[in-house]
Amino acid sequence: MALIHDFAVQGAQMILVVLLAPLVTGLVRKMKARLLRRKGPPVLQPYRDLLRLARKEVVLADNASWLFRASPYLIFAATWVAAALVPTFATGLLFSWTADLIAIVALLGSARFFLALAGMDVGTSFGGIGSSREVMIASLAEPAMIMIVFSLALLAGSTQLSAIAQYMVSPNVGLRVTLGLALISLVMVGIAENARIPVDNPATHLELTMVHEAMVLEYSGRHLALIELAASLKLLLYLSLIGCIFLPWGMAPMRAGWSAYAIGGAAYVPKLAFGCFALAMFETAIAKMRVFRVPTFLGAALMLGLLGALLLFVSRGL
Repeated sequence: MALIHDFAVQGAQMILVVLLAPLVTGLVRKMKARLLRRKGPPVLQPYRDLLRLARKEVVLADNASWLFRASPYLIFAATWVAAALVPTFATGLLFSWTADLIAIVALLGSARFFLALAGMDVGTSFGGIGSSREVMIASLAEPAMIMIVFSLALLAGSTQLSAIAQYMVSPNVGLRVTLGLALISLVMVGIAENARIPVDNPATHLELTMVHEAMVLEYSGRHLALIELAASLKLLLYLSLIGCIFLPWGMAPMRAGWSAYAIGGAAYVPKLAFGCFALAMFETAIAKMRVFRVPTFLGAALMLGLLGALLLFVSRGL
């Protein structure tokens, strides 16, 4: 019975992240519209868009290879697994031993790899431009993410998210400059990874500036629906990751019972809402930067992560 219970809780989290991902996207769009004094689309509009795309016929280019057809499924699977590994309402789930920050970075990197290959597969100019820009962003975002993982692992003594969350709620954590630098660096990396303003604008299709949209221009139908759902899952993943590491309060411990899981879920929803509001406020208050300034933005994230790790070494040495 205990094994069935663990499978049920883990399955509930996997279903939860898929169901909430389009809601997060719709909530950010609605908040941005209200901040700009517009009515905006309904919060549930992403669900309708996904259903409409799923019903449409898939149109493929004549020179599209098997990689172009398989990439949407691989991208969605890798992103879904990565998002399901991040603790949301409880820690110590059945697959918590795989909820490792390094594994999550690897899964996201594999999804990005297949997306970049799919953008170049057909041979269009826009796809090549988007793929090259995506690889350029990844070459700076991934080292910054590794430095964040390194800093958190030095503090908590582990790269598993459950162990990091337990350490963050313990009295040993205190106020550390390293955590503040890691948080700022993680936010900057999350903005770049999700193609949000100021790095990219997901609402535009201007060929001179787009990154993510350029790689998916040739997709349609259910393939495009899977890629859009994967993008929503990635945004949910980073919001959940920030909440799990820096706001871990309210999460239920291992095998705490369904009432504790319900309390954990009730605590998880305000964290998501706060993250959506903060993202909407940030994107409303700032303009998109030029493409050649993106390396400076991500270089700052890398330097913050490196500085946090160095400060941790210095404080331990003293």
